[in-house]
Amino acid sequence: MLTMPSINELRERLSTLNTEFEREMRARGFEPSQADNVAWPAHLATLYAERERMKAELAELEGSTDD
Repeated sequence: MLTMPSINELRERLSTLNTEFEREMRARGFEPSQADNVAWPAHLATLYAERERMKAELAELEGSTDD
């Protein structure tokens, strides 16, 4: 059976993903402030999409606990 990750697990994974994304950006000569304004090479595009998906999932989970 599949289980949903906890909010804390998602936060930790998002933090790790953010760190990896920023490290990869800098390795390719980009600044983190450019994250939303650049057409990314394939690997960075994948990391960016995963990061955005995880942010949305976390926001949804956090919103559902406010009820």
